[in-house]
Amino acid sequence: MTKDKTVEDIMVGISEYPHVPYWFAISKAVEIVRLSLYGGGSYPVPMVALVFDERYDLMGILSLRDLLKGLKGPEKAADRPVSAIMSPLKFHVEPFDGIRKAADLMIQNDLEMLPVIEDQRHFVGLVRIAEVFDELLNEI
Repeated sequence: MTKDKTVEDIMVGISEYPHVPYWFAISKAVEIVRLSLYGGGSYPVPMVALVFDERYDLMGILSLRDLLKGLKGPEKAADRPVSAIMSPLKFHVEPFDGIRKAADLMIQNDLEMLPVIEDQRHFVGLVRIAEVFDELLNEI
């Protein structure tokens, strides 16, 4: 039953998503995401790239929309760092939080995924709305 399951039970690892350091140029991030999208395999939904700092702490998320916006503008727009266009982390769950807590945060904040952060700083995975939805459907 979902009330006994935790976010940890349904989260996905970071290896399923492309990731870039915050100082990468937007053009470089576009190349990496393009390889993920069209590299011959399947790609995770929602399609995002994860943005990390020097200590490999998650700083934010780059959506395809963020990347498209980042490419607009002056000729040198693609040379800006991804930190200028990423969506910074505002919400997260912890591994032992309930699935309903993740669902509530997603609904209240119009999110399709949430980072799973352990001990207030260690990024351990992502919980996506599809898995939350699936678990909640099992209760019906």
